[in-house]
Amino acid sequence: MTTLATPGTTPTPTRGTTPVLAGPAAGAGNRTAPPVVRRPIPMRRIVAVEARKSFDTRSGFWLLASIGITAVLATGAVLLWAPRGELTYDAFAAAIGVPMSILLPVVAILSVTSEWSQRSGLTTFTLVPHRGRTVLAKAVVAVGIGIASMLVAMAIGAVGNIVGSAIAGVPTVWDDSLVTLAHIVLANVLGLLVGFMLGVVIRNSAAATVSYFVYSFVLPTLAMLLATSQAWFRDLQPWVDFNFTQTALFDGSLSGAQWAHLGVTGAIWLLAPLAVGVWMLLRSEVK
Repeated sequence: MTTLATPGTTPTPTRGTTPVLAGPAAGAGNRTAPPVVRRPIPMRRIVAVEARKSFDTRSGFWLLASIGITAVLATGAVLLWAPRGELTYDAFAAAIGVPMSILLPVVAILSVTSEWSQRSGLTTFTLVPHRGRTVLAKAVVAVGIGIASMLVAMAIGAVGNIVGSAIAGVPTVWDDSLVTLAHIVLANVLGLLVGFMLGVVIRNSAAATVSYFVYSFVLPTLAMLLATSQAWFRDLQPWVDFNFTQTALFDGSLSGAQWAHLGVTGAIWLLAPLAVGVWMLLRSEVK
């Protein structure tokens, strides 16, 4: 059988009655689709989502707003009741630091425990299977909120210092250096990280908050009583009491020994429990 070719075309060779494809089209059916490359979610996007979570809910918004509100109230209290001779920037910073040391760790606790208390963890860890990245993003957001809150509080204290000295008719006293203010920020960030660590370890809002208050107010009192009555613990306290070494940050510059005390106690009370908590979180079942 002869196959007639149309002018301008190439005849298709045949073998019997079955056409045989020639040229590049041959074997086209055997080609496999190229592999789909799935890029991981960028870390900056995870951080942005976690930051938005801190403001989206009504409770989260008012908790963060309360930081600025309490800073204003503390500044007003100093203006109303502090003697004229004590209207210094250090007085305003000390007054503002009290509510900061309470509210910031609670913010860090809720940033972690909300995934379990609101049962959103299954959605979060489905979208981002690598839980460690989510935990890291939560830590970055918590520290960022802490530093930003402290800067806002210090600015409010500076305004209060200027206004207070003008009202009282006394010179404006700036008795805290930048190094001292940096140490105050570091002390509050460490307290915030303790709250974050408790949230990772316990993963329950109420239990983690109560544990933080026990750690911050009950344990220091017991340690002080033990140090005043037992000489052996008085020498050991700087190496085992994280609250004691954190307090030194509020007093100004630290010596080399005090930095060593802070590093050792921070490793015992912060880094080691946080590592165990992250390991448990990575292996726990999310419901």
